[in-house]
This record gives sequence, C-alpha cells and structure tokens, in this order.
Amino acid sequence: MPRFFVDKSNIDLVDGIITVDGEDARHISRSLRMAVGEQITVCDGEGTEHICRLEQIRDSGSVCSIISSAPSIAESPCRISVYQALVKGDRMDIAIQKSVEFGAYEIRPFEASRCIVKSKGDDGGKAVRRNKIALEAAKQCGRGIVPKVLPVMSFDEMLMAASAAQLAIFCYEDEHTLKLGTLLSSLSSPPATVAIVIGPEGGFSPEEAKRATEAGLRSVSLGSRILRTESAAAFTLACIAEEFELK
Repeated sequence: MPRFFVDKSNIDLVDGIITVDGEDARHISRSLRMAVGEQITVCDGEGTEHICRLEQIRDSGSVCSIISSAPSIAESPCRISVYQALVKGDRMDIAIQKSVEFGAYEIRPFEASRCIVKSKGDDGGKAVRRNKIALEAAKQCGRGIVPKVLPVMSFDEMLMAASAAQLAIFCYEDEHTLKLGTLLSSLSSPPATVAIVIGPEGGFSPEEAKRATEAGLRSVSLGSRILRTESAAAFTLACIAEEFELK
C-alpha cells in the first residue's frame, strides 16, 4: 500500500479527513494513477499511521477519509541518533538511507580530523537533499516517522551531544577489549536513548578516541572485519535491533 507523510495540520481527526498535497498529491494522481476508493497509508511523522480511502484526487491535493489509526510498529524501542562523520561521494547518501532503514531516529553528520570532505559552513543545499533521501527511505521501509538529517557538527559538538545519551557507542577499529555484542548483551533493558558514532574513511585518530572515552563514550569493536564507513552504522543498528527487537 502506498505510504505518505503529511504535516499534522493536514489531519482533521474530528471529521476523519486527511489532505495529501505537494509532490505526493501529484504522485498519487499522475505516477500511481490511483482511483477514488483505493487505500493509502498516511503517517503524521510522529509515529501514528492512518489507513485511508481516497475520496478526491487532484494535483493540488488529494482528500482521503480515515478508516483506522494505530501507532506504527516499525519504530525501535530506543531513540537512536547516528553521528556519521562526513564522507565523500555517494557514501553519505548510502549511510543516511541505510540508517533510516535500520531504525535510526536521526542522523547527525560531523567533521572529524581525517574527513576527506570538509564542511563549507552553509550546507543548506546538501541538507535538503539529505533529508529528501531520509524521507524516501522512510516511505520505502514503512517507518512511522521521518528521521531528520541535522546540520553538520564539529567533533567537539558531537562529543557533547553524544555523551548525553543513555548509551553512547564509539565504533573504533583499534578497540581490542570490548565488543559491541558483549556491551549490548550486558544491558538488562533497552536504553531510552542511544548514540552511535561512526568515523570517516580513514577512521578516528588515537587522540579523538581518547577524547571520546574521556567524554564517557563506550569504545567498541565491530568485529574482526573492517567495515566501510557507510556500512558501519547499519551494522550497529542491526545488532541493536537483534538484541532488543527480534528476541
């Protein structure tokens, strides 16, 4: 069933009516060529999804009636923030897409010392594109929210934000003591908030790793294989899902 996200202002719970506008309205009428009476799923972006029947179809806005409403079952029990170091080419796009698919609540790019790509200050155009990638991924995988891709942070800002999480995971290729699976299995219940910190192509410097542990982040190994930066967040998210969602 086609899935769309709308602003809560487009949802009239009193009359049971939702309006789908913008590009999605044109997608319904032109690309999907849907007919009155067909059903779609409409999400408010905050975890509630509505099964709806199309009543009017127009390029300017399609109107549908609510058949049923329920909380989304596709969300992680943990609110997970992925802190992804800037990477070149389409690797950032892949990291965002897969983080959304694997359950991230938000993606927060940051700049590390070994980043090949550097932030140029005003990344407004990139931010719009990255959030569009997150939106399309959320639709494709059946999410109840649209994870936000936030503006680029400095390494110091990342440490401050990540250390506030109940569980802050620093994925470090030179960690040889604590494995991710060992850390997760030691927890008695899902942490309310999780930070996952992923380095750039060249990894983190020893100084950055030292600063991360001093800030309270848990340095962990993701195993004996070195993962590409665009794969590491998805792998970590999958391990969290296996521990807290699939058992």
